[in-house]
Amino acid sequence: MFRTIFVWSCIVIATLILGIMAFLTYPFDRNGKIIHLYARLWGKVALIANRVKVRVVGLYHINRDRPYIFMSNHQSSYDIFALLGCLPFQFKWLAKKELFSIPFFGWTMASAGYISIDREGTRETVVAMNEAAKKIRDGMSVIIFPEGSRSLNGSLQPFKKGGFSLAIKSKVPIIPVTIKGSREIMPRHSLRVRPGKIEIKIGEPIETKDLTLKDRPFLMEKVRGAIQKNLDPPNDRETKEV
Repeated sequence: MFRTIFVWSCIVIATLILGIMAFLTYPFDRNGKIIHLYARLWGKVALIANRVKVRVVGLYHINRDRPYIFMSNHQSSYDIFALLGCLPFQFKWLAKKELFSIPFFGWTMASAGYISIDREGTRETVVAMNEAAKKIRDGMSVIIFPEGSRSLNGSLQPFKKGGFSLAIKSKVPIIPVTIKGSREIMPRHSLRVRPGKIEIKIGEPIETKDLTLKDRPFLMEKVRGAIQKNLDPPNDRETKEV
């Protein structure tokens, strides 16, 4: 219990301090680079306070000179801390609009240039998707959790269609990302935290430039298979490949 109180105290304090710094920096940081550095520091605070070690594999798949849409499985809130704290490049989040309504935290997300999406499929969603596609084509990478919410048991949930429509519209590659170990650190519906290890596996880019919306089911299955392959234990992978 003491660990949990200590860790969340560190996270809350870091959120307040870095949020104020983001507020002061925002007018002079239109490309969001400085605010992203604050976000990286915020993620590292959460990792260090809870003694979480993160191993990133597969960074060689990424060309720093082009944008991508990163799609990751989602097991824990610590996925966010790990991705922010340990991926060595700038990116934005595509997040449900409800998060932007959280006092102070939501404003900081908006000032960082994160993209709000209404999952109800309203006209505003279409406009937001078109704007996001343009930003991505112009060079902005984004991270999406295609499951939409955290998994209860660690297995992949059904994917939402929106992120794949965005990928096809923006014509940039999808990079599948598999996160392992975060659920043991902080499972869904719990604030209790434990120390541990997280592995982030970066997969090979999946091209979308020649795809149309009719190809969306195929693209969803391909990305799901790439994430699942790295999520399965080695013995399960060997069995499936026989």
